[in-house]
Amino acid sequence: MINIRLERVSYMPKELEPGVLYVSEEFGAVAHLCPCGCGSKIRTPLGSTEWSLKVTDKGPSLFPSIGNWQLPCKSHYWIKHGEIIWASSWTPEQVAAGRCNEEERRHAYYDVLDRKRYGIVRKLWSWIKSLFED
Repeated sequence: MINIRLERVSYMPKELEPGVLYVSEEFGAVAHLCPCGCGSKIRTPLGSTEWSLKVTDKGPSLFPSIGNWQLPCKSHYWIKHGEIIWASSWTPEQVAAGRCNEEERRHAYYDVLDRKRYGIVRKLWSWIKSLFED
């Protein structure tokens, strides 16, 4: 079992230590070394359409899973309560479907924000127009 501990930082260090999940809340970013041992730096953005971080007494958790499909190791794992939990490898088709789902989720999220924002603008414009009507 591989454990990972949380370290809060303002800026990501140039050299990362194995077993450490570096979190910069100021910049909404997380970094760690790939737990397979290949030495690759893994960076995950935090945000409403990206990864979410939960910190408990048991340790940090990142959601969703981390799939390093562009790396030679192609490792796939979860960080849950400070533990690395290995997940199954994905086929190229599964990776493509996962990326498509992520993109659809992002579009849906921002479409809702746009509707809310433009809804307010339309209401304000209607109110302004009503001030000048008979």
